Amino acid sequence: MKKRRLRMMMAVAASAVMLAGCGNAAPEATEPSAQEEVTEAQDQVTIDARGETTEVTDETAEMSDEEKAAEVADLIDAIYVQKWTEETDDLCAQARAAWDALTDAQKEMVEGEFADPDYFGRDTGDASGDDPLNDDGIGENEILVVSFGTSFNESRTEDIGSVERTLAAAYPEWSVRRAFTAQIIINHVLARDGEKIDNMDQALQRAVDNGVRNLVIQPTHLMHGAEYDEIVEAVDAFSDKFATVIISEPLLGEVGSDATVINDDKKAVAELITAEAVKEAGYEGLDEAADDGTAFVFMGHGTAHTAKVSYSQMATQMEKLGYANVYVGTVEGEPEETSCEVILDRVKEAGYKKVVLRPLMVVAGDHANNDMAGDEEDSWKSIFTASGDFERVECQIAGLGRIDGIESLYASHAADAMAALGDAVSSAEAGGSATELSDGTYSAKFTTDGSMFHVSEALDDMGELTVRDGEMTIHVSLSSKNVVNLFPGTAEEAAKSGAKLLKPTVDTVKFDDGTTEEVNGFDVPVPALDKEFDLALIGTKGVWYDHKVKVTLAE
Repeated sequence: MKKRRLRMMMAVAASAVMLAGCGNAAPEATEPSAQEEVTEAQDQVTIDARGETTEVTDETAEMSDEEKAAEVADLIDAIYVQKWTEETDDLCAQARAAWDALTDAQKEMVEGEFADPDYFGRDTGDASGDDPLNDDGIGENEILVVSFGTSFNESRTEDIGSVERTLAAAYPEWSVRRAFTAQIIINHVLARDGEKIDNMDQALQRAVDNGVRNLVIQPTHLMHGAEYDEIVEAVDAFSDKFATVIISEPLLGEVGSDATVINDDKKAVAELITAEAVKEAGYEGLDEAADDGTAFVFMGHGTAHTAKVSYSQMATQMEKLGYANVYVGTVEGEPEETSCEVILDRVKEAGYKKVVLRPLMVVAGDHANNDMAGDEEDSWKSIFTASGDFERVECQIAGLGRIDGIESLYASHAADAMAALGDAVSSAEAGGSATELSDGTYSAKFTTDGSMFHVSEALDDMGELTVRDGEMTIHVSLSSKNVVNLFPGTAEEAAKSGAKLLKPTVDTVKFDDGTTEEVNGFDVPVPALDKEFDLALIGTKGVWYDHKVKVTLAE
């Protein structure tokens, strides 16, 4: 779809508008700013609080069908953004009002860089049954359930909502609230349905404003991927606003180093989703399905993040369970062995003639309905069908979030996080070791004895402390790339042959003014909290220096 710039509705004759669009505007005319275009658009349409009433001026009425459709497309494109501004909510209301003013024929003409008639017109279920969980009156204890989000109303209610309701029932003394990380989806739901969902910053600020002291962040994400990293970044900016805060595990738990690493979480998920798919397909068990020539393909999203190995680990877990007719693929084809073509060939070579496709996603949203089960030729259903290798290709459009056992697994992760919060308080008061902390992640202060060796100012000396199996490691993003390696010990020890040096990662830090900078980050082993320990560094000049550092849990 070709990209359009926002058009300012000018109170002139339609022919003059067409001339201006061809570059024949009067010499004194200047290109309007985005805000001027927004202001002008506001003058054309009046709306109520939900954007359900419109008043169109004479000038708007004189516009052609194409121009009216283009105006709506431009407004949709303007809210199809990941960054929220003070104008965003108003733009959402304007987009809905302009859409409602179109005839059915004009709606079919809406086309923009991201806009199409389905943005407002597609039926994704009733939004009235969904609770955005954005009330105040939270109290001191909050569980903030963070999801990527979905604009599919039924999926939002049944998949995300089911997890939220399970947590609320399991922990009645804690208030459950919601946040989405995808602003694009938040804007879509607000514009189309009038439902306001908090983004991460808004949800965290709501918690601060309500006096929350103990905060558990429960992601509904599958893994420690890019979305999880964004959660950590957002929470870090607010970590000093709460007495205790902890981010719970995602569904599949820790990632692990390679495709062979599996854990109890992955095993539980593999068993639960397979049992649900087999039952819905009408079989008594997986063996019966195999005897009938049926294979089950679970389609995840896929990612370029290092956490993509989680999909390979899930495939390994299926093999360990003896699920020979179960396959794991991804929309993005990352990792490569999870691409649609690879999975199709594997199913074909194994001799299965019937295929059941089901999303390996918490939410059955756009990817499940379009990329997996859509009628377009590039959907998985279409590709498997077009191959001619299978007698039947069926789709089960249901997110993981509505499976009882999956909901319970999230509740279990939240319970572990709550226990860790209590341990963190005790440890912070006494000065603790890893054995006094439950496995999990914590915000911690990393202080050094050097003015040139410290955490980036953007992070206020804070890092992320990870406790796993009795050992502690803190990830710190330093102030520059000048530190090439670190060594947990003295400079003399670091210079010896065979010394195991800490290698850097490239981290991007964000300052208060919105600017970003790439710096070197390190995972530093922590022998004990609140006690200085040796940490040598080597810079770009190739000389080792001794330093003392200390790690303290955030208060």
